[in-house]
Amino acid sequence: MASDLFNGSCKVFLSLIIFSSIFQFYFVISTEFLVGGEDGWTIPKKDSQMYIDWASKKRFKVDDTVQFKYNKDSVLVVTEEEYQKCRSAHPLFFSNNGDSVFKLDRPGLFYFISGVAGHCFLFV
Repeated sequence: MASDLFNGSCKVFLSLIIFSSIFQFYFVISTEFLVGGEDGWTIPKKDSQMYIDWASKKRFKVDDTVQFKYNKDSVLVVTEEEYQKCRSAHPLFFSNNGDSVFKLDRPGLFYFISGVAGHCFLFV
């Protein structure tokens, strides 16, 4: 009788552990980051590493989002090669609505540039 009670308690405890483990896997909390903080997506001062400094203080993970707030501009996700050239004929993502959200859907580097001609060269 005591062993039946013990086995029943163990089964309940094991079930709770399995349930809580599954629950944690399905309900991972993502974070939304405002790009540039209070300054938003703007043209940085000459030779500024504003966005590099901003990003280096964050811990990004898959399913996080980055929000771009801007006026009279746009945001593009491009390849590293296009980033180095500060232009893209075929961006991976484009938005110009003033409040754009991009989901980090994979691990690795993402390259963001302004779609307004000349903006990128001001701080490369």
